[in-house]
Formats: sequence, structure tokens, C-alpha cells
Amino acid sequence: MFPAPPSVMTSPKGNRAHKMKLPIFTRKGMLEVPSPTEKDWSKDDEDDCVFSDPEQEVDSLPQPYRMINKLVNFLFDRSWEIIEERDVLRTAELSRIQPTIYPPFMESTLNKTPNCMAVSQDYVFIGGTKGFSIYNLHNAKRIYVWEKLKVDVTSIWATDLGNEILIAPVDEMGIIRLFYFYKDSLFLIKAINEVDDTSKQTTCIKMEISEGGDFAAFLLQGAGDICLDVYKLPKESWLKEVEYPQLSADSKKKVRQLQLNTLDPVTTDTFEMDINICFRGDVKLSLPVHIMKIKPPKPVTGTTFKSPLEVFAKIEDCCGLGSGQNHFIKDSQWEQQVAIFNATYKKYLDGEWEEELLSMATFHFLLPSCIIAMPAEVKNPPGVACVLGVHWTGSHNFFLYSLNRTLKDKVDPESAWPCAAPITVSQLSCCCSYLVLACEDGVLTLWDLAQGLSLGVIALPERCLCQSIHFLKYFLVHKGRNMYPEGPVKSQMKCVVLGTDGALYLVAASGTQRPTLSLLVERPVKHPEEAICAVAPVRDLPGMVLIFSSNGSVHLMDVATSQIICAFAPPRSYHLGVPWKPVFVVSSHHPCFLLRGDHPDELGSASNAEDIPNSIFYFNFEACPLLENIRRNCTIPQTDMLDNAAFPQVLPLEKRCENFFQKRLQKLEKNKAKEQEHWTRLRRYSLLLQRENFKK
Repeated sequence: MFPAPPSVMTSPKGNRAHKMKLPIFTRKGMLEVPSPTEKDWSKDDEDDCVFSDPEQEVDSLPQPYRMINKLVNFLFDRSWEIIEERDVLRTAELSRIQPTIYPPFMESTLNKTPNCMAVSQDYVFIGGTKGFSIYNLHNAKRIYVWEKLKVDVTSIWATDLGNEILIAPVDEMGIIRLFYFYKDSLFLIKAINEVDDTSKQTTCIKMEISEGGDFAAFLLQGAGDICLDVYKLPKESWLKEVEYPQLSADSKKKVRQLQLNTLDPVTTDTFEMDINICFRGDVKLSLPVHIMKIKPPKPVTGTTFKSPLEVFAKIEDCCGLGSGQNHFIKDSQWEQQVAIFNATYKKYLDGEWEEELLSMATFHFLLPSCIIAMPAEVKNPPGVACVLGVHWTGSHNFFLYSLNRTLKDKVDPESAWPCAAPITVSQLSCCCSYLVLACEDGVLTLWDLAQGLSLGVIALPERCLCQSIHFLKYFLVHKGRNMYPEGPVKSQMKCVVLGTDGALYLVAASGTQRPTLSLLVERPVKHPEEAICAVAPVRDLPGMVLIFSSNGSVHLMDVATSQIICAFAPPRSYHLGVPWKPVFVVSSHHPCFLLRGDHPDELGSASNAEDIPNSIFYFNFEACPLLENIRRNCTIPQTDMLDNAAFPQVLPLEKRCENFFQKRLQKLEKNKAKEQEHWTRLRRYSLLLQRENFKK
């Protein structure tokens, strides 16, 4: 026998390694015997086969390479999905209609970071490092700077008192000061919560000044306690004291004039001083009168009364009625109800622990109205606040406190408005005629305080709670345009509501009709960067609101059509430092708004935050061509509304009754005509039947 060839002597595995491996086709599914006729053969044989690599059938990757292979494949697949999603978003973005973007009308370059802004009359008050500055609204020129603090000003309020302005800045230590701005003089009235002992120092969290500046309320927190201090402001005395100042004996120093040494050379050339304002530290004005200190309501506990007669005697004068404090429920009954509740909902309560929230207050100054009960002997002048409305965190009640009292009087609410759920947000209209209470279950209660009636109750969509409420000046849509009715309007209100889900809604109420809720902006699911973070109504433009988004964009929306009219943006070299919390202010007397912008190119190079260049941009609605038609002739005369049947809600009661009876009479006459026609047809039909019977 001949010896075997060398190739045959090798191992089978080595022999396969030297052979040419060709790709093979593997049929999907079970193999079947083909039909003998060619007509029955499948035409998609190639689709039924899978191209496979013979190497993969024999060998498989060992660990950890098999896991690495899966991760790499997953990364490639996920990357391709992201690329496709971005391509779809880019295509959709290009297909969207971009609104017209208007640049700022003016710019004020600042050498220090502005933390807050306020506008009153023709002045802009900007709080920043160690004090605040006053600017002219029309030419953006700085006219005074007050920098006497060791810390920065974090928030500032400015209230119009007629020809005077009340300024209230709050610094980083929570100390609030009151300033009186009269003509070309600035007066310091008082630091409300400043004390010598730092252990007793309180922090101002919120403040509110009544319409007209007759009262002020400050929410102070410190030493584990929180309270609401209410003051009466002697604005008549202030006016007399500044017009006829009585200088003190030791006031021989000259009045401190404005110093420009804090300005940079470039800024000095930019802001030319045309008004000479001085700080009158030598004039002492009358101090605000402390009239009331309100503390959070005590939790409802077991009764301290021994008989029901004591309960009725307590509420005989109706003080505190509805607060739930005056009851005849014993501690044992409370404990029994709590035990039953915990036993019933044990599976939902196990493992849950909620941190106790700090009690906060929201408060509003209310004008006299039919819905607010006041003692007959109290004579309140018209247009002056008489009641302070307060609601606390986690409380169902909206308490009403009379302002006609002194600090020695006992602080008890005159009445309380209970709600079905804890109140979370409340808002009072600028005219102090309408009030909206939003509860934690998403239900809004609308009140007409001037007429003394409820405008209805409406609920937001499921799982959507109220984040903020913004009142609009009531407007009508006439011939496709938003227009303000001439003269006062009764029991008509509109407001926009920003939900916690980022959606924006329009709430409208009219008299006894059911309030309506319409969606303006949907929840930004596909574009989360476009979530709305702030809303500001524009009183100079009917039915228009400014919308600030998290990506730094600012749009003007028409709430009647839910359409974006235009957009506003600073120059490309600037951006909003904190887009989700923009620093802006809208003027209520002039067609403009102000917006703070930061220079991004200088953020990395600046060694100190104070060295970062900032600017305040002035956007003027009068400089926007698209808004000319909206601002021009935006008022409907009263005669046109009376003659137009499309606006029945603005007509007087006599006119509405007359129109109702006229429509009713016309309807009766029309029904009478139809009835006569019906009887005429019946007579004709009966005559025809009689003729047919006579012929037969």
C-alpha cells in the first residue's frame, strides 16, 4: 500500500482551516418538500433565506469578548437612533415658522451685576452691589446711586404714591428698608427689621404694599418663628415733612450729593447726569405705625370648652367663624378618628414620611366691598384698603383681618373663607376687584369682590396644579382685533394660569355664566428646553402676554388666538445669565419692558463676579412695526358696544333686560305666526276631505 499524502495525515480541524469557506444560505423556519409543479413554487425564496457566515456557525466569541461585542453593537445602534432623532428634530425646527425677532431699543451697560429691578413712573430702580441705583426710563441714564450697605440688594419694590415713590429694597441679610423718593430728593424712612442683637435678627421673606401706599405688610422669619407684621404708612405726613423740612439742630453738614467716583471712565461717558438728586439724611420722616402682628393659625386640637354654650358664646360676634378653632370635639374623638384613618389606609401610609413644610403666608390688601363684612361704625374712605386677606401653607382657610385696629387690639380674623383643599396660590387683580384662589387639587375659585359674588369654580386638567396666576386687563375681540372696552366693566375677568407641567391656560369668567378654560401652550414634551418659566401680561397691548422660556427665548403671545406675534432677544454677544429665572420688569405705564443680559465671552476671563459686564436692555413696543396696528385705536367706544349685539356682557342691566324682552317678544310673535300657518293648513286639509266625501 502506498503512504497517505501529507494533507491527509493532518488533523480534521487543521484541514478545515486551509479550505476555502464559502457563505451559505439557511432557510428560515421548517424545511418543506417542494411541490412537483413549478407554478406552486414560492417566488420569494431569496427573502426566505438568511445569509450567514460559516465561521459563526462553528465558533463563538468567548467571554468577556462576547459582552464587549454586545456593548459595541448597542452603542452603534443607540448612536444611530440619536442621529435619526436629531435629524427629525432639525427638520421639524426648519419647517417651523420662526417669528420676527426684534432687538433692544436701548442698552445700559453696567459695571456691576444687577440682581433685581423695579419700575415706577419714569424711573427704573436696579438693586445690586451694596445698594441700588436710579435710572431714567426714557434715556437709560443713571441719575443716582445709593451704596451704603455692606451686602448686596437681592430684591426691590417701588410703589407709586402719586407724585412720590416708595422704594423698598431687601439686602442679603433679609433687612428691608423704606425710602421716600420726592422730586429730586431721596429720604430714608426706616429699616423695618434691623436690630442691634444679631441673635434676634429676622429675615424678610415677602412684602406687600396696598394700592395707594396706605398700608404695608412684611413676612418676617427668625429664631424658628415666623410672623406677619402690618404697618400703616403716614404718607400725608411724609408729604408735609418733605415740602417743609424741619432740620435738626446738629444738621449743619451739607447735603450729600451724588458721587461719580464709582463709575468707570467708559460708563461715565455713557451716562451724563441731567438730574441732580441728593440724599437727604438730615430730614427725619414719620415712622410707619405698627398695627398688627399675625402668626400662623394653631393646629386644630381637642376642645377646651366645657359646654356647647361656651362655643356659641365665643362665636357670637362672628369673629373667627369658619376657621375651625371653635368646636366641641374632644381629644379622645380626634385620636379615635386618627386611629381609624391609619388602620384603613395602612398599606398606603407604611414607609412614607413627609418633611414638615415651613409655614409661609400669602397676603393681599382688599378694598371695601359687599362680600367683606365690616362693622357699621367703621367709615373707610373709598379706594383705601380695609382688610388684609391671608392664607398659610397647608391651610384650607382664607382669613380676613380688619386694618382698622391698633397693636393693643386682639388679633383675631373677622371671618374666614374655607376651601375644600389647602390653598397653594392666590392672586389679586391690579384693580383689586377680582381674586383667584387655587387649591392643591387643581381647583380654582374665582371671586368678584367688587360686586360681592362668586364667578364660579373651575378645575385644571388631571395631574396639573397651579404654579402662578396672572390677571389680564379685560378685553374683547372685535372684527378680529383685541380691544379694550371703554369705561368700567363689571363681573368680567380673564387671567392666564401657568401649570406645574409647563402648560399655559386662559381662564375667562363672565357674570353668572360658567367659567371657561382654554389651552394656550401645551406641555413641552418634545422640546423640554421650551418650558415656560415666567409669564408677564402687557397692559399696553390688549390680550398680549410675554412668555419667558427656559432656553432664554422671549415671545409675545396673543391669548385670543394662541399665536406667537413676535420675539425679543438681546444681541448675539449676550445671553440670559439664568434663563430659568430671568431678571426682567414690565412697565405698567409705558409700552416697554427691561431685561438683564450677561456677556458670555467674559464669564471665564473675569476673576470676580462683580467684574462680569452686564447690560440692561430696553425693549420698546412702539418700535415694533408688527405691533403698530395692535396699539392703534385699541379701545371700543361705549356707544358701539351698546349698539352691537355681539357684546351683551358689557351692557348695563337695564339694556340687557330690554334686549331680553325684545327677543322674547319676537320669539312669541314668530311662534304665533307659525301657529296661524299651521291652523290654516289644517282648515285647507279639512275642506279637501269634505269635498272628497261629498263626491263619493
